[in-house]
Amino acid sequence: MKDKRILYVSSEVVPYLPETEISSMSFEAPRMVNKQGGQIRIFMPRYGNINERRHQLHEVIRLSGINLVINDLDMPLIIKVASIPKERIQVYFIDNEEYFKRKATLTDEDGKLYSDNDERAIFFAKGVIETVKKLNWAPDIIHVNGWLASLLPIYLKEYYKNEPLFTESKIVTSIYNQSFEGTLDKGMINKVKFDNIDDAAIKVLETPNFNNLMKIAIDYSDALIKGSSELPQELEDYLKASEKPVLDYYSQEDFAEPYTEFYNTKVLN
Repeated sequence: MKDKRILYVSSEVVPYLPETEISSMSFEAPRMVNKQGGQIRIFMPRYGNINERRHQLHEVIRLSGINLVINDLDMPLIIKVASIPKERIQVYFIDNEEYFKRKATLTDEDGKLYSDNDERAIFFAKGVIETVKKLNWAPDIIHVNGWLASLLPIYLKEYYKNEPLFTESKIVTSIYNQSFEGTLDKGMINKVKFDNIDDAAIKVLETPNFNNLMKIAIDYSDALIKGSSELPQELEDYLKASEKPVLDYYSQEDFAEPYTEFYNTKVLN
């Protein structure tokens, strides 16, 4: 992976959030590429339960300051950055007072999904892409992890389809079993339509549940990875029907060689 540029976009990354399959692999995969001489950037949301002082987050003024339009509302984008100790890896945090100030990630203290998680997902996708544009850093691969990041593939290939920086970029999405009960806001489809994204492409968002969000990510990715040993059967079937390159599940102990080969032979070729 020497000199290859890989952008990791994840809903969670250790050490900033507790260990899960997503947060662990969103650290281990970039670390692997970094050791192989690749160039990496990691993006995640700046949830309010991330301790800014302990992790030494600081705002990057030159990247902050633009407004993203979400469902006809201007929402200011704030970019913060931190370095993972001992790894020489920078992590960029997408922040906004309205969406990410609350002291939790995706659910309240009763385990109930936040009502604006749909808008947070749209904001996160747009925020990542706008920031990478400002960095003028063209990734060879964009690797997406977690359902909050699942709109990035469709936004990149529809809303930003005329953006030259990403012309050669390939999108890989890891599909995990880390889902949620019920649905996001039923008005989500209209908020995505507001960005002139093709109706047919997002029809499944009439029911914005976990499986349907991941189906959109699958549709707009170039290759896919099974991030969990077991996935909902509906998604297993959808992956098979996609006829796209799919890498089977590998544990944290065994993933390095298969991931490297997959990136090189199935994604970049």
